[in-house]
Amino acid sequence: MGTENNVKSLLDCHIIPALLQGLLSPDLKFIEACLRCLRTIFTSPVTPEELLYTDATVIPHLMLRHWHSCGFKSSPQPLLCANGPDHQTVLFNHGAVQNIAHLLTSASYKVRMQALKCFSVLAFENPQVSMTLVNVLVDGELLPQIFVKMLQRDKPIEMQLTSAKCLTYMCRAGAIRTDDTCIVLKTLPCLVRMCCKERLLEERVDGAETLAYLIETDVELQRIASITDHLIAMLADYFKYPSSVSAITDIKRLDHDLKHAHELRQAAFKLYAALGANDEDIRKKIIETENIMDRIVNGLSESSIKVRLAAVRCLHSLSRSVQQLRTSFQDHAVWKPLMKVLQNAPDEILVVASSTLCNLLLEFSPSKEPILESGAIELLCSLTQSDNLALRVNGVWALMNMAFQAEQKIKADILRGLSTEQLFQLLSDSDVNVLMKTLGLLRNLLSTRPHIDQIISTHGKQIMQAVTLILEGEHNVEVKEQTLCILANIADGTTAKELIMTNDDILQKIKYYMSHSNAKLQLAAMFCVSNLIWNEEEGSQERQDKLREIGIVDILHKLSQSADPNLCDKAKTALQQYLA
Repeated sequence: MGTENNVKSLLDCHIIPALLQGLLSPDLKFIEACLRCLRTIFTSPVTPEELLYTDATVIPHLMLRHWHSCGFKSSPQPLLCANGPDHQTVLFNHGAVQNIAHLLTSASYKVRMQALKCFSVLAFENPQVSMTLVNVLVDGELLPQIFVKMLQRDKPIEMQLTSAKCLTYMCRAGAIRTDDTCIVLKTLPCLVRMCCKERLLEERVDGAETLAYLIETDVELQRIASITDHLIAMLADYFKYPSSVSAITDIKRLDHDLKHAHELRQAAFKLYAALGANDEDIRKKIIETENIMDRIVNGLSESSIKVRLAAVRCLHSLSRSVQQLRTSFQDHAVWKPLMKVLQNAPDEILVVASSTLCNLLLEFSPSKEPILESGAIELLCSLTQSDNLALRVNGVWALMNMAFQAEQKIKADILRGLSTEQLFQLLSDSDVNVLMKTLGLLRNLLSTRPHIDQIISTHGKQIMQAVTLILEGEHNVEVKEQTLCILANIADGTTAKELIMTNDDILQKIKYYMSHSNAKLQLAAMFCVSNLIWNEEEGSQERQDKLREIGIVDILHKLSQSADPNLCDKAKTALQQYLA
């Protein structure tokens, strides 16, 4: 192997087209030499993968030469690296699956391994390839059955791990069910075995990361993994490198441990995050693991971005627990390092960290108050202006949680921090998640009468403009229902309700939605009416008369005969206000 500079020099001399041309030679030894040279070049970090795909003749050349390479010690398969769906499609369309499949029965271990690695690369996040692989027959056996045989304990570790990856990727792509025995009884236990301390550090990293990916979205697999071979406790060992013994006795071992220490911590955090994604009992077991909260807190300030991201993901997963928010999260004041992470981090970390902050700002979280005092409002308001959609959603979401049952001062600070212009920018956002969270924020701001009246006195005109635009626009039922609920909150104010009563356009819209075909929208519109006509409140008679004039009472009579019990009850309750 030459130096990276040598490889660069060869690339500058356009060596690749010449070597590809050499694949057309009738001389098999010359072809093998060209393949070896290509493999050396393409496995160098300085060679762009794109070079395999920019020239449309490259992949067909390699596929053509595949049939002649079976007797070679070198095979073109190591060259077939696919970076993303476009590359996978090129390989798939040129017959990679069919060309590679029969190599799994080769007498050469190296050839079988290269074929396995190719399949793992092709199947990753690719439903089209994975669905094809499930039905491929090799010597009368389906490919998944061959993979299962290759991950048995008597096979080399490298083969077990790569076969487990193939089955994992096919499962995540939807080609194999998560409750299939080849996943539950074969793949998952194999990956757990890879995490034990008897394995090499590289194998433990690979095993944990692949297992995290396998169980990430499936609750049952998370539960099974959590009770397999004491996995949760086993992962605690991942944080014990480099060990003090290796530092004293073996410099080579120390270098090796240092090299893999970051990767081990990253893998452990990822797997803990996947395990704790849904189940409260699993989260409790993770939290009770030796020094785990301290390790997460330390992970948030690591120099490695990958470790920081994995630590934040782990924290986010555990922050879904109400119990842990009230106890462990408070005991370790995790909000402090989290806020520090949010001050200056790449977007990929910011997205997960801000999602975690959303959970820490729920009303039952003891962290909510100190987070507010640390200047979170300004930070979250700035996130709502991000070009990154996920950050905008999380910024508004966190503010929505912050505004829930908050004091008037906090609500005023949020409105001041956002500015009227930004608030209505969010209300016109093209993404429905941003819009829904902004409406949720408004609804939380407009709660309790003194707060409603105060906010409407300063922002009423703009809020009514936004409400009008949304109710007139092409929005889904959930958006319009949330908007009508905001109107119902305004109607519950003491002075604020006059803003609705003096706006004939809004009154007509309430009337229209009372007769809508969707019961949710009808019910939300009736909440507005109920709050306007409640006869224990000053001015109720005048409001009742005006609503009668525009035909609201006629609609209430019709709805009191509705087959929907909720609509019927609400209409009858409203009509009683006219009789009292």
